Amino acid sequence: MDKQFGSYLRELRKQRDLSLRQLAEDAGIDFTYLSKMETNKIPPPSEDAIMRLADALGADSDELLSLARKVDRTLHDFLVTEPDAPKLLRAWRDGRIEEAKKIIDESQGANKRDGGA
Repeated sequence: MDKQFGSYLRELRKQRDLSLRQLAEDAGIDFTYLSKMETNKIPPPSEDAIMRLADALGADSDELLSLARKVDRTLHDFLVTEPDAPKLLRAWRDGRIEEAKKIIDESQGANKRDGGA
């Protein structure tokens, strides 16, 4: 994406007709910190702060996290605990879609055998 996190955040805030102070209050963030974020003077905040900003803006948290080049903690936890997740993502990234589907099918079969979903 060619958008910068802060610029996009400001765009979203203005679209929702929120003042800087109102968004900062709604997200539990200091308004001077938010101002520096919006002008890209500082890097994006933690994923937790991004989630609060997305919630306060009614925005897509995944889009904001992607712009900030961050990963939701729950996804990170899944990636490091699910043995097939890295294989699946590599296959998808490399365009090996049939291999990715096979990994998913095998994982679903294992979950059913183990009494999972």
